[in-house]
Amino acid sequence: MANVFSEAFPIVASDYACAGEASAKIKSLLKMIGIDPALIRRVTIAAYEAEMNMIIHSKGGMMTLEISPDTIYLACDDTGPGISDIDKAMQEGFSTAPSNIRMMGFGAGMGLPNIKRNSDTFDIRSCQDGTCLKLKFNINQKGDRP
Repeated sequence: MANVFSEAFPIVASDYACAGEASAKIKSLLKMIGIDPALIRRVTIAAYEAEMNMIIHSKGGMMTLEISPDTIYLACDDTGPGISDIDKAMQEGFSTAPSNIRMMGFGAGMGLPNIKRNSDTFDIRSCQDGTCLKLKFNINQKGDRP
């Protein structure tokens, strides 16, 4: 598969001043190439939620965007500590964010459920060394799903 575009965005742990920058850049890129606004919204929501999870819960990582003629791929790979119970983390409202993060308006426990709801394919793997999230969005799909 020949990619039309690929770009990687480093995500720094606990860098709340830059929170949302990677997902904003992804949104701009998708707008620039003429992706359907409903799909841009879905990709941006998933990217933002993943970015915030990496900032809040990991030791940092990389978010990689790949765009092919039919598909947008988003891979989020972070460094530890990982998610101890993925099933529990997938429950709406479940959060392990500390109170100081919640006081800033983050960590409501909707990140992973929102990511899954907005992506066409959702794959998550986690261990104590980190978490790997792979998302796929079909470009030719019409309409705002969630």
